[in-house]
Amino acid sequence: MPIALLRIVLGLLLLVSTGTKSAGEFEQWCIADEQTPDDELQAGIDWACGEGGADCSKIQVNKPCYLPNTVRDHASYAFNNYYQKFKNKGGTCYFNGAAMITELDPSHNSCHYDFIP
Repeated sequence: MPIALLRIVLGLLLLVSTGTKSAGEFEQWCIADEQTPDDELQAGIDWACGEGGADCSKIQVNKPCYLPNTVRDHASYAFNNYYQKFKNKGGTCYFNGAAMITELDPSHNSCHYDFIP
C-alpha cells in the first residue's frame, strides 16, 4: 500500500509542476498589422504617443527602439506600449484595425517590448 500511495503523490506532484496556462495567461504583445498602410499606422502612432498615453521615448532618435526606423516598427512599439499599460483598464489592441495580437515576443537586439501580465 505505501508504494501505491507514493505513486499517487509523485503523480500529483508531477501534474502540479507541469501545469498548463489557461487561455488568458499566454504572453501577448500588440503589434502593427503588416497589411495596414503607413499613413494609418502613423495615425495610430500619433494617437498612442499623444492622447493615448503610451511612452514612446524609446522610438526616438538614438534610443534602443529607433532602429529599424520604419513606420511599422515604430507603430508596433507604440501600440504595444499602450496595450501593456492599459489592457487591464479596458485598453485594446485595435487601433482602427491597424494592430494585432501576437504571442511571439517582438523584442529585438536592445529593443525590449514590455509584457505586463
